[in-house]
Amino acid sequence: MLRCYRDSAVRRPVDLQRIRLETFLCRVLGIAVILGFAGCSPQQYKAQADEEVYQIVDNKWSDGLGHKSNYIIGDSNVPPKPDDIQIELAVPDSGVLTLAQAVAIATAYNRDYQSRKEELYLKALDLTLVRHEFARQWFGTVDAKYISDDDGEKLTMSSQGNRIGFSQLLADGAKISINIAMDWTRFLTGDPRTSLASILSAEATQPLLRGSGREIVLENLTQAERDVLYQIRLFNRYRKDFVVSIADDYYRVLEQRANVTNAENSYYRLLESRKRLEIEVEAGSARPFDVDEAEQQALNAENRWVQAQQSYERALDEFKLRLSLPPSAEIELDDNELKALEDIGIIEPGYELNEAVETALLRRLDLANSKDRVDDRTRKVMVAADNLGIELDLVGSAGVSSTPETNFDRLQFHEGDYSFG
Repeated sequence: MLRCYRDSAVRRPVDLQRIRLETFLCRVLGIAVILGFAGCSPQQYKAQADEEVYQIVDNKWSDGLGHKSNYIIGDSNVPPKPDDIQIELAVPDSGVLTLAQAVAIATAYNRDYQSRKEELYLKALDLTLVRHEFARQWFGTVDAKYISDDDGEKLTMSSQGNRIGFSQLLADGAKISINIAMDWTRFLTGDPRTSLASILSAEATQPLLRGSGREIVLENLTQAERDVLYQIRLFNRYRKDFVVSIADDYYRVLEQRANVTNAENSYYRLLESRKRLEIEVEAGSARPFDVDEAEQQALNAENRWVQAQQSYERALDEFKLRLSLPPSAEIELDDNELKALEDIGIIEPGYELNEAVETALLRRLDLANSKDRVDDRTRKVMVAADNLGIELDLVGSAGVSSTPETNFDRLQFHEGDYSFG
């Protein structure tokens, strides 16, 4: 809080101390104004958070965790990576989606996939908070008022609560805090009580038994670091399953459409067969009963055609929902994808059973998480055992004031107050 009151009608001789004080006040006011305008906007805080989060993810995502792509949240200020699949928001003008386009739309807009990306982001964001607890944290306050007495007796300036300093938690459990506070009171009408003083304060706490040791103190940071790694593994495994499921759904929709085509062709073949039987009946080479039977087969084929069409439309609508497209979107899937799959044929895996099991144990990301969580539980037992111990802290503090008569920059360390216990 900074308040200034001044009566311009009051005229008094200007002395050196008043000039010094007013100069100092102007500096304080200038600093307060600068700090007010320098405050970060929400967009700047978000951009800073995005930068920290994705730097953490990039540093922890090694080659052994799989291909690194499509993990950035859509509204993030961080530009996409070169490996990310990028696609226009709208469906292509032709309305025909290739498999690659379908996967790109799904990874960009599918709700479940977006939730997984957000879970990864939030886990890394939690790590930034834990890291911040061990960073040097600066603080500062300004509180001043300047009052002009209308009676013309005296001018008063006072201030309490002005200080700047920092606090920090160290890896061995020690907590330190240092700040310098300023307090001035000035009477400008000849009053001998004139002061501009500063006080340097410091406090330190060092655990000796419970809560001491790097393993205990850094446990939350260690767990937060490992949690980000776990989430990267889970996300990458989910992404692989997700892409495979999108491809599977894509081919199933094509299969449904192929069923529609087959049912349609079967229906028209039976119609042609019925027409031939009608001609043969007229020629006396077939029985009328054969025509009735052919008619019934054609009706059954028409019913199967209608059912196949309904199944295809339902499968296509469900696929649109997986891509987060509106059901009214006019799209078709590319038949060439199914033909390309037929050209590739079936590739038999070349693994023996024992080799496949060994490969899975070494490369499956979810199993790697389960293995590492065993180490986490072991550390948690160690921390729980430490919490049952005796608490004994070494505490120290110091307070040093400046010399009198406005020499606020000259601290008297030899006359300071020190405590230790």
